[in-house]
Amino acid sequence: MKTKDVWNTYADAIKYFIVSKVNDAVVADDLLQETFIKVHTKLNTLKDEDKLKSWIFSIARYTVLDYFRSKKIVYETTDDDFVFEDQKLEHTKADCLRGIIKSLPKKYRDPLFLSDIQGLKQAQVSKQLQLPLPTVKSQIQRARKLIAQGFMDCCDFKVNENGYLVGELKEKADCKVCNTH
Repeated sequence: MKTKDVWNTYADAIKYFIVSKVNDAVVADDLLQETFIKVHTKLNTLKDEDKLKSWIFSIARYTVLDYFRSKKIVYETTDDDFVFEDQKLEHTKADCLRGIIKSLPKKYRDPLFLSDIQGLKQAQVSKQLQLPLPTVKSQIQRARKLIAQGFMDCCDFKVNENGYLVGELKEKADCKVCNTH
C-alpha cells in the first residue's frame, strides 16, 4: 500500500479526529501533515494491513499529545481515548481494563493515563496537570488499586498470598464492566 492510497482513504477521518482534539483547523492541518509524514516514513514497518486504521489513529493521537506537551497545554482525557479501532470480537483482559479505566473518577484516570499509558514520568504528569508531585503519586497509586478492585468486581479475580491478582475472565456476557461500556 502506498502513502497516497492511505491518504485518500483516511485523511478526512484523521483530520476530523485531530480537529475534535485541538479545535483549530489551521493547527489540525499542520498535525495532519505531521501525522502523514510519520505514516509515510514508517509505512513499511506495518506488518498487518488489517491494523492500518488503528495504527494511523494511534500515530495521530500521539502527534496531538506531542503538540499539547510542546505547547504546555493540559490534555483532558475523554472516553474516546479508550476506544480503539481494532477492538476484537473476543473478550480479553484489555477489554476489561479499558472499561475499568473509563469508569475511574477523572482525578485518578488522568494522572494514570498520562503516566502508565502515555509513559510520562510522574514529575512530568505533576507539571502538566499543575498538581503537587505527592498528590499525583497518590492519585496514580489509588488508580492502580481501583483497577485491581475493578478486576475483582468485574470478573471475580482474587489477590493471591503473594499479592498478585489472579483469576479467569468470564464470558463477555457475564462481565459486569464490559457490558456497561
